[in-house]
Amino acid sequence: APGPPPPLQPSPLPVFSDEGFGDKFLRKTRENPLVPLGCLCTVGVLTYGLISFKRGNVRQSQLMMRARVLAQGFTFAALLGGMVVTAMKSR
Repeated sequence: APGPPPPLQPSPLPVFSDEGFGDKFLRKTRENPLVPLGCLCTVGVLTYGLISFKRGNVRQSQLMMRARVLAQGFTFAALLGGMVVTAMKSR
C-alpha cells in the first residue's frame, strides 16, 4: 500500500503594489484621457459663466451655463465609453 498523500502546498497569494493617489490618477488618465479633458472643459465653462454673471452680462452667462451642460454631457459620455471599453478588454 502506498504511503500517505503528500502535504498540500498553499498557493502563493497575489502581490498588489501600493498605488498612491497620484499614480492611480495618472494611470486612469492614460486609460481614458477624455474624462479629465471633459472635467477641465466643464470647470472652465462654469468659471467663465460665473464671471460673466458677476459682471452683469446675463446673455453670455446663460450661454455659458448651457455650454456647461453640454460639457457635462460629454464628460458623462466619455466616462460611460471608457467603462464599456474596459469591460470589453477584460473579456
